[in-house]
Amino acid sequence: MKLTIHPLTRERWADLEAIFGAKGCSIARQCWCMYYRRSGGRGQLPQGMTVAEFNKSQLLALVEAGPPPGLLGYRDGTPVGWVSLGPREAYGRLARSPVMKPVDDQPVWSIICFVVPSEYRGQGVALALLEGAVAYAGEQGARLVEAYPVDRAAGPQADSLWFGVKTMYDAAGFEEVARRKPDRPVVRLAPAAKKRGPKGA
Repeated sequence: MKLTIHPLTRERWADLEAIFGAKGCSIARQCWCMYYRRSGGRGQLPQGMTVAEFNKSQLLALVEAGPPPGLLGYRDGTPVGWVSLGPREAYGRLARSPVMKPVDDQPVWSIICFVVPSEYRGQGVALALLEGAVAYAGEQGARLVEAYPVDRAAGPQADSLWFGVKTMYDAAGFEEVARRKPDRPVVRLAPAAKKRGPKGA
């Protein structure tokens, strides 16, 4: 699928709300892509605010402060998907994760989460977002892009699919650099060395 990719800015916030509010995105509506940005607990909630409302307010604060915490994908002007990415240090929880802890001391950008409403799944939206994420990271000076997909060949896996599946990263030219759990590889790609997928996808 051919998408137009834009960084998430305050002006595009309503488009993110539309994606997260769509069918099939209930996890996103609770987390608002904040879970992996915290190294510990979120602390006490402000009075009268739910977890989801707090997470949403925190992501909006990141958007308003900049730089953009992720990218939106559009098809014919309609928002159809989201990918969260940024320098690895923006995701405090990764350092404490047995699966996603640093492979080495090289600076990397991490791709953490994809959100695609049910009606747009199975159409190549996530792969197009991944392609856009690699290109954007390269434009921002990233020398390596890292991700933590689910390898369904290692066994059926129903959860954690927001990371994307390994076959999608394979198609985009990523290479495995570590595996601390049978179904959870760590993959990397240098944006400048990105391989074109089939038919220029």
